[in-house]
Formats: sequence, structure tokens, C-alpha cells
Amino acid sequence: MPIDELDGRLIELFTAEPRVGVLEASRRLGVARGTVQARLDRLARDGVISRFGPEIDPAALGYGVTAFVTLQLRQSRGRGESGHDPVGRRLAQVPEVLEAHTITGPGDMLCRVVARSNTDLQRVIDVIVDVEGVERASSVISLATQVPYRTLPLVRATAEQAKTARGERTTRTGRTTPDKQNAPHQKRPAT
Repeated sequence: MPIDELDGRLIELFTAEPRVGVLEASRRLGVARGTVQARLDRLARDGVISRFGPEIDPAALGYGVTAFVTLQLRQSRGRGESGHDPVGRRLAQVPEVLEAHTITGPGDMLCRVVARSNTDLQRVIDVIVDVEGVERASSVISLATQVPYRTLPLVRATAEQAKTARGERTTRTGRTTPDKQNAPHQKRPAT
């Protein structure tokens, strides 16, 4: 679903300040409160905004070790339940598994997990390997996060692309104006 500049500014505001109210957001963005509410409702309905909850730092909860675990899964041979979906459901029961993705390459699933220590990581990996359908696991420990999970650059780029497609540009003051140099050529009416 394409977003426009106002959607991008709205997402950026609520990402930076999730507790800002709709009325305050409308004041800061210079639009009506109803516009802000309608945009938020549409963005949530279309799945662009998936949640409004707080971001949790696992390290602040005592889980200072982050690791990525590649899993090889038992291939289905028609006996019993195997495959990605049942394994995913079982992995969702392990609190230390933050994400699990089906992948291509030398593995079947990639999990981001956390643990309290390297010793605790071994316990977490043992729990994962005990999940029915998991054949083997290999892990790498994250030493530092160079680029944290983020979506705002993507939101900004998408909003900018929508503006460019409409033949608009942003001035130094942040205002949107027609871009006469790069505007799509329009046919002149016949005289």
C-alpha cells in the first residue's frame, strides 16, 4: 500500500513518541484531528502499522546475549507432522525465541534468540533442538548491533517516492511544492 508524505510524517511522529495523542499529533502536523485519526485507522487496517506497543530491550530484562540460530528441519516423509509451520508453532512456545523465519540457503529456519549468558544460551539451544521436527542447529552470537531493527528510513523513502511520482518535491523548510523540472509531462489542450 503506498503512503504519502503526511502518512510518513505521522508514522515518524508516532514512532518517536508513541504516547502522543491524536489531538497533539494534529497540532504538530498542522492537520485536522479527524485527518490524523482517519490516517491512523487506514494505516492500521492496511497493515502498515501493525502495533502501537512499546519497544522492549531484552538486555534491560537481563537477556544480554543475542544469537542467531540456523535450524535444519526434518523433511516430511508422510509420517507424522513435520515441516515449517508446526515447528514454528512449537518455537513460539519458547520465550527466548524472539523471531523465526523460513529461509533459503544452507538451513530451513533462522531464529533470533536471547539468553542471560553464554551458559544460558546453551540451555536455550538445547530446548530448541528438542522441538519436534528440528534435526540440527548451528548458532552465531551477536557481538554488537551495528544497525538496529528499523523501518523509518523505508517509510521516508516510500513517502518520497510517492511525492516524486506526483511531481512534487520538499523544500528546505519541509514544505511540499510542485517540482516543475521533474514533473510528469502533461499534454496541453488543443487550441
